[in-house]
Amino acid sequence: MGATVALVGTQALPAADARESVAVEELLGSDAEGLLETELTPQLAITEVEARARLEEVAASRQARDERVAQEQAEAAEAAEAAAEAARPKASPPVKGARLTSCFCPRWGTMHWGIDLAAPMLTPEYAVEDGVVLRAGAASGYGLVVYILGVSGDVTVYGHMEKITVAAGDVVSAGDQIALLGSRGQSTGPHLHFEVHSGGVDGKRVDPVAWLRDRGVEL
Repeated sequence: MGATVALVGTQALPAADARESVAVEELLGSDAEGLLETELTPQLAITEVEARARLEEVAASRQARDERVAQEQAEAAEAAEAAAEAARPKASPPVKGARLTSCFCPRWGTMHWGIDLAAPMLTPEYAVEDGVVLRAGAASGYGLVVYILGVSGDVTVYGHMEKITVAAGDVVSAGDQIALLGSRGQSTGPHLHFEVHSGGVDGKRVDPVAWLRDRGVEL
C-alpha cells in the first residue's frame, strides 16, 4: 500500500512522453550547436586588410565625386563668366547725358582737335573702352588730364576734370569711372574735352563722334 502511494506521488511520465521529451532535447541541442557554429562562420567576418581596402575604395569614390562636382561647378562658373563678358558693352559714352557743345572742327581760327561735352560739375566720366591708363595728372591747358591706351590700339584723352579717380597703370573696362567732370585749365565752364589719337599717343587725331559711332555709341 505504501509503495503504491510513493509511485503516485512521483507522477512519473509515461514511457512515450519521456521518449518524446528526450527527442526534443536532443533536437534543440543539435540546433543550438548549429546556430553557434553559424555565428562563428568566417564568411560573416572580413580581415582588417580587407576592411582597410574597402575604406580606401570609399575614400577614392568620395574623392572622385568631389572632383567631379568641383569640375562641374568650375565649368558652370566659367560659362557664366563668358556669358557676362559677351553681354558686357565693349564701348561706353565718356559722359552720360552730356550735351555736345563743341565739335571736332576749326574754331576761333584754330583746329579744335576733340569734342566738348557739357554736364554738371562732378558728373562721372567713364573709360570709353577697355584699356590701361597711360597718364593721369596735371597738364598744361587741361588742368587735369587722363590718357588711356585702349584695346583698339588707340589712345583716348580726357581733360578739364575736377578729380581723377584712376592712376597710371590701372586696367580699366569700358564704363569704368575714371574721373569727375570739372572746369580746370583753359575752360569756360564745366565740361569734358575728349580726344581720340589713332594708333597711339602721337597718332593722328580723329573725330571722336565718328569713332564712338563706329562702336555703337551715339552722343
